[in-house]
Amino acid sequence: MAKGRGSAMVSMAVLCLHVAALQCEIAQAATYAVGGNGGWTFNVSGWENGKKFKAGDILVFNYQKGAHNVVVVNKAGYVGCSTTPRNAKVYTSGKDKIRLVKGLNSFICSLPDHCGAGMKIQISA
Repeated sequence: MAKGRGSAMVSMAVLCLHVAALQCEIAQAATYAVGGNGGWTFNVSGWENGKKFKAGDILVFNYQKGAHNVVVVNKAGYVGCSTTPRNAKVYTSGKDKIRLVKGLNSFICSLPDHCGAGMKIQISA
């Protein structure tokens, strides 16, 4: 019987360590305000340079509602400033929070000429 109790204690300790590790991973997610104090606006392309992003980090796109939007696009949409794929998610609140996924994350403003004026960022997480 003592052996069973010891095994249960070891199992419980391992479970606690796994839960603690998961909590640390979640707690380490960072939040970034895209464009810094200037927010999501023209010529924001390049803001991401020099930052180390991870999957799970949150980007906050601050802008005047109705003046811009944020569209999650694929690589072709980023390069061509188009809402590709067709079912691309569009955000319009002015305080959009988007969690980064593992891999390439691409965002544009799809209003006429905004993406071409530098309202686009591409982040690898």
